[in-house]
Amino acid sequence: MDPEQNTSGVIGGSGSNGTMRYQTNDGTATAADDTKENLTQVVNSIEKTLGLLHQLEKTVTSFTPASQLHLLQRLNTLVMELDSMTKLSEKCNIQVPIEVLNLIDNGKNPDEFTKDVLSSCIARNQVTKGKTDAFKDLRKHILEELEQTFPDEVDMYREIRATSAAEAKRLAAQSQSVLPNGDAKVKNEL
Repeated sequence: MDPEQNTSGVIGGSGSNGTMRYQTNDGTATAADDTKENLTQVVNSIEKTLGLLHQLEKTVTSFTPASQLHLLQRLNTLVMELDSMTKLSEKCNIQVPIEVLNLIDNGKNPDEFTKDVLSSCIARNQVTKGKTDAFKDLRKHILEELEQTFPDEVDMYREIRATSAAEAKRLAAQSQSVLPNGDAKVKNEL
């Protein structure tokens, strides 16, 4: 295959966690894929551990002196899987709020946490919107009162506001036409 046709190549050898990182032609590395793969491995290890615990429970409940070797083998397998899970989980950087863990410990659905967070965000948003609306009404009322008392000054104020708003729009449009490295974008006219 021609090197120019190759859509991915190894960059920097192995990543910090021992996995290979690849880069596509557009320059994006697949770190997200590594994270997803690490998480999948941890989930698989958790499922395997749960299966081992179930088997261990069956072995313990039907324990006889003759099944002691079988019990020890299952215990060793469980310990090795827990060790493997610990090593795999070190590659994942996932932060779980303590409230979610407390809900799970109390036998509740962790989706309640998401529901509560969304509800509090909606409530805070409504309070903030109310404050914003109150300030808008206050500004409108003050301008009406000032216009009755000082009509010339209010007209000058409105002209200054209109001029500064137009200048702000012009600067915003100009800043959008500047590249991140400081160069100006040039329109191609053909």
